[in-house]
Amino acid sequence: MSASSESDGRGVGVLLAVMSAVGFSFKAVLVKLAYPYGVDAVTLLALRMGFALPFFLVLGFTDSRRRPAPWTGRDVGQLLALGFFGYYLASILDFAGLQHISASLERIVLFSYPALVVLLSTIVLRKPIRARIIMALLLCTSGILLAMSHDLRTFGEANEVTRGVLLVLGASLSYAIYLMGNGEIVVRLGSARVTSTATSVAAVCCLTQFAVTHPLSALALPWQVYALSLAMALFCTVLPAWWVSEAIRRLGASHVSMIGTLGPVITIALGWAILHDPIGVTQIGGAALVVAGVVTVARDRR
Repeated sequence: MSASSESDGRGVGVLLAVMSAVGFSFKAVLVKLAYPYGVDAVTLLALRMGFALPFFLVLGFTDSRRRPAPWTGRDVGQLLALGFFGYYLASILDFAGLQHISASLERIVLFSYPALVVLLSTIVLRKPIRARIIMALLLCTSGILLAMSHDLRTFGEANEVTRGVLLVLGASLSYAIYLMGNGEIVVRLGSARVTSTATSVAAVCCLTQFAVTHPLSALALPWQVYALSLAMALFCTVLPAWWVSEAIRRLGASHVSMIGTLGPVITIALGWAILHDPIGVTQIGGAALVVAGVVTVARDRR
């Protein structure tokens, strides 16, 4: 490969990584735009996952034809667990939390998951917590509290803000559990098949929850809700998952992770431009502290 073509490939990788960060960050804004139309978290998530399900089924089928690695009973159990924690539980907690806090605060809290992954790994492996990890956790915690103070001053209702933060923090913890458990199986089956299968499991969980808890008449919603749900499925779920995989192939996981730290900043900007959320110094400072915590984790060589 020539130097120019390699440079072009890296340039495309950077563009894809930025696009994936924008797509994932845009999800919270679309959720906030849908709630005024009277839809609840369970229905909205069911619509999003229902629209995304066919795309991931096709992705999984195509990948299984390309690399037909056999599944074991243990693989099936792991994939069911990964789908439940990584895409269903994390998503339902996240959507519920967005009913109580701003899109910007949601992204800041959710972005704490890399520090939680390291903390959980340390606990599970029974290793001593190193100074760098303690620093990362302190930075993330301080950033979340600082960003919370902005929402409290802007929107009031301390109980509402606290409830929203706890729900999204639960989503971050659930996603951290998913990331801890997918390493071995991804190597064996491939990221495309694991992602498509786990997402399909989550979609079935979401649709089942809706069917059990809601009548069909709950789907009588304005067309705007369906348009926003379809946009979430395509531009905040399916395409970003493909973009980030391609970016990792071209740049490597560490570089893509660093570009992903743009997420909270992008959400703050989108919330200001689209939702007209006020931007405060404490909010920006909180985002900066959380990003600093994530960078601290990412730079940990051990």
